Amino acid sequence: MSITANKVSLSQKIAFGVGMLANQMFPAVIGIFIVVLVKDLGFPGWMWGVVSLAPRIFDAITDPIMGYISDNTKSRFGRRRQYVFIGAVIMGIAFIFMWQLFRENTLDYNFWYFLLTSFAFYLGLTIFSVPYVAMGYEMSNDFHERTSIMAIAQWIGQWAWVIAPWFWVIMYDPEWYSTADIAVRELAVWVGVIFAICAMVPAIFINSKSTLNEDYSPLTLKNIGGSLKEIGNNFVEAFKSAAFKKLCFATFFVFNAFNTVASFTFFIIVYYLFNGDAEAAGIWPTLFGSIGAIVTTFIVIPIVAKMSKVLGKKKAFMVSQGISVAGYIMLWFLFIPGKPYMFLFALPFFSFGIGGLFTLMMSMTADVIDLDELKTGKRREGVFGAIYWWMVKFGFGIAGGLSGVILTIIGFDSALEVQPESAISGLRLFFSGFPILGTLIAMYIMRNYDVTEARANEVREELNRRKTML
Repeated sequence: MSITANKVSLSQKIAFGVGMLANQMFPAVIGIFIVVLVKDLGFPGWMWGVVSLAPRIFDAITDPIMGYISDNTKSRFGRRRQYVFIGAVIMGIAFIFMWQLFRENTLDYNFWYFLLTSFAFYLGLTIFSVPYVAMGYEMSNDFHERTSIMAIAQWIGQWAWVIAPWFWVIMYDPEWYSTADIAVRELAVWVGVIFAICAMVPAIFINSKSTLNEDYSPLTLKNIGGSLKEIGNNFVEAFKSAAFKKLCFATFFVFNAFNTVASFTFFIIVYYLFNGDAEAAGIWPTLFGSIGAIVTTFIVIPIVAKMSKVLGKKKAFMVSQGISVAGYIMLWFLFIPGKPYMFLFALPFFSFGIGGLFTLMMSMTADVIDLDELKTGKRREGVFGAIYWWMVKFGFGIAGGLSGVILTIIGFDSALEVQPESAISGLRLFFSGFPILGTLIAMYIMRNYDVTEARANEVREELNRRKTML
């Protein structure tokens, strides 16, 4: 057992948060770099869809297996730290190789090269992220301390979204690089090295207890292979929890809808506000992402954490998502050609969606894990973390596929400097409408979520009583 005392030191919270910076930086940068595949290397919409969807489906399959391995590891280092370290190394190296794409290669070659190296990257991400997330769940058993841990982690992690959009400026500024594909080849090296090191920080600095004497299943190849049935049973058991099911599906709809259209920001600003001139668009695509992330870091996360204590986690979720719906509506009206600064007024509202989502959902998942322990007698942070992030990553993959489908449906053509009016209107309609739909579905799902602070404390007291009787 690795659940610690109620309070966690600030240094431990920061160490966990540095890992979150890496956990968010890699997908943030991928969201920026992937524009190069379409705009500079000529990937059609269907190719974008495949390279976005296929590796993440693979990632979603390997996550629960990694959760099982992590939960059953006997080691003097504990169940998680060694995997976090190894995954960080693989992830960083694979990320560098993934972006070594050249214009002189054929389109098919670049497609297959990127697709196959993506599988290696997402394998490293799984080995890192599943035990890393589980480390966060087991850092404290206190209802509000869990929110504090996740709020600090999200605060640090949000800097990924502040930093990453500035790569757009670097990539398309001829004073930096002559072409964007040259830019991503070099920038990928810096990102891979620096943030692989960040990913190692939790493995090095977060405390853990030896599990050498725990009664876990031996991790032989035979047992891991045979564990597939147990993994399937774990999925079934986890989804018997109505509360956990609500968390997973609500996250799926909010995150999936957001990511489906997130990459359209660049296209809307360049092709709608600046008539296809990426150089004239300058830093405006960057400001959209960067200022939104700054708002999330300094305004949204502290407000959501405070709302969680005052209103409870469910009401805080409802309020934060409702504010984000207002933000998406405002963006429809505030994308104005000739007045790009107007969309900045919508960002404080828009940012409540993703900013509030993971701060609250990761904290609520830890509460649900307590409920599972009460019912089953098992402590399964790895399994629940894997299933929850399986939903996140599967949604991320679906989002990538849907992005390609939407670009194809609306008639967006990367070869054209000026897009048809119908394509631009379609981009804008999906950009505002699709996340609103996903958010409203998520709010409907969460309407009856019933793990209150009082209920969570009752569960914690019962678990403590059981331990004292052993």
